[in-house]
Amino acid sequence: MTSENKALVRRFYEEIDKGNLAAMDELVAEDYIDHSPPPFPGLALGREGLKQSFKLFLDATPGFHKIEDQIAEGDKVVTRLTAYGTHEGDLPGAPRTGNKLEMTAIVIHRIAGGKLAEKWSNKDVLGFLQQIGMLHMPKH
Repeated sequence: MTSENKALVRRFYEEIDKGNLAAMDELVAEDYIDHSPPPFPGLALGREGLKQSFKLFLDATPGFHKIEDQIAEGDKVVTRLTAYGTHEGDLPGAPRTGNKLEMTAIVIHRIAGGKLAEKWSNKDVLGFLQQIGMLHMPKH
């Protein structure tokens, strides 16, 4: 099952990169739990919230994901990835900058019944906030 689970996660990112949010109905459980959701108010829970979040990012920061590594054991898949994009539209509290974006992440998905059921992630949020102009670091 581990190779099938890894393929499911790879397909999840491929469909996101294509902008195919309809595929989420096939790939993600309706009661999906995101233990590290984006900090935007008003997003629904479950699969619908995931779709809202991805739509927001697809519109504001179009780009793609590159999977660097995957490790699977039991019902979990760990993926180390880099997301690339351009800040072409407004995000809540972050007006468009036009900046190129690059963010690394390590994501753990739990698979149940052939669908993504839960997600935990650590993302380079500090770097992301700098790239979209929300955080300015002092110059040395």
